[in-house]
Amino acid sequence: MADTIAAIATAVGNAGISVIRVSGNAAFAIVGKVFINHDKKKIDLSAVPTHTARYGYIVDQGTILDEVLILIMKGPKSYTGEDTVEIDCHGGAFVTEKILETVIKAGAFPAEPGEFTKRAFLNGRVDLSSAEAVMGVIESRNEYALLSSMKQLRGGMKEVIAKIRSEILYHTAYIESALDDPEHISLDGYSGKLESAALNIREELDQLLRTADNGRIRREGLKVVIIGRPNVGKSSLLNTLLGEDRAIVTDIPGTTRDTLEEQINLGGILINILDTAGIRETDNKVEQIGVRLARSHVEDSDLVFYVMDASEKPDCNDIEIIKFLKNHKTIVLLNKTDLPSILTVEETRKFLSKYYNIETEPMWPIIEVSAKQKQGINEIENYIRDMFFEGTLSYNDELVITNVRYKKAISDAYDSMGHVLESIRGGLPEDFYSIDLMDAYETLGKITGETAGEDLINEIFSKFCTGK
Repeated sequence: MADTIAAIATAVGNAGISVIRVSGNAAFAIVGKVFINHDKKKIDLSAVPTHTARYGYIVDQGTILDEVLILIMKGPKSYTGEDTVEIDCHGGAFVTEKILETVIKAGAFPAEPGEFTKRAFLNGRVDLSSAEAVMGVIESRNEYALLSSMKQLRGGMKEVIAKIRSEILYHTAYIESALDDPEHISLDGYSGKLESAALNIREELDQLLRTADNGRIRREGLKVVIIGRPNVGKSSLLNTLLGEDRAIVTDIPGTTRDTLEEQINLGGILINILDTAGIRETDNKVEQIGVRLARSHVEDSDLVFYVMDASEKPDCNDIEIIKFLKNHKTIVLLNKTDLPSILTVEETRKFLSKYYNIETEPMWPIIEVSAKQKQGINEIENYIRDMFFEGTLSYNDELVITNVRYKKAISDAYDSMGHVLESIRGGLPEDFYSIDLMDAYETLGKITGETAGEDLINEIFSKFCTGK
């Protein structure tokens, strides 16, 4: 019989209320030892109807510790699938810890990180992907990450993976049955049917893999790098986006020599934005290091803000930047439009077209901005929406891969189905098909937990916060 566990389920610190969660077969008996009702009498909590609340006090050896509400939830209709009591007390850090100590003295064991959700998984309340989505909901830092996690929490990932695994299992079972009983089950012409099915499965897996970048963006945010030659207003733009003076701004070219990273929420999108050193030829060793850092950050960015100065003609440094930024998602920000303009949008477009083929490479969007006057920010937001969410940031209920573990499993299954196709086209015996089909089946099962080993399960739940 599993131990009855207890932990504080709310954040540590002073607050309006705190919650202590107790779960296990002895939850009612343990809390019953330390709880008295409004008449200051002990009651049999196992006799209390499920999903109801009781008002009273928590006591320790006759001393009242706090005035509380307790919520009674009988298994299996609880978060863990076990008998559960939640104690809602006043939110002082000391009193909350004192109540937890009292519950533990009464017979409960301190819960490990993620142990409540782990029990929900082990008791069949949720699959592993839904359990992991719990932390996704908790850690969501923008609307889109939250909506993605909620879809996964409701079983969206399990549903998709179960459908694919079911089809793989059908073909595996048919082949194995035919190999065991060739007199009654024929494999004549079956390789063609299996080839078609394997192609469809690979396409479904590929569609999931193609969502991985959007999933990462929803979870972690975009990595946006601000780049340009010195003194075009990169740091001023960062300060405008942040709404505060975070970067040093002067009229001296080359002020920024290191990268400065900040996080902003732009139109509901989480953005990790880096201000970098101005790109130019220089003999200054420190500035050279800054330029190399700027270039390296561009290589692993999701989007580049290439800042140009509308009050000056572009120079040789701009030419080098344009050549370097080929094949990178880029928005050109024509800054300092509050000053008399020398460089217009049309002239900028002509200048850009000299250095890469606009017939084979899409023209970068050009937005006129004034970091000083805080103009053009809405246009930047709109272009980000267009570039990363197919023209809109409204949530389209698409299931996306937000977990590196899922991406690896799906990628491995995709490769296994590729091996099935190679075996079919190479005319290999049917038992070769089964080996790779089962590899794909087992790999996908790790996502939902059906084939996940104990070590993997323990590792996943160890990353959860205590009390969840």
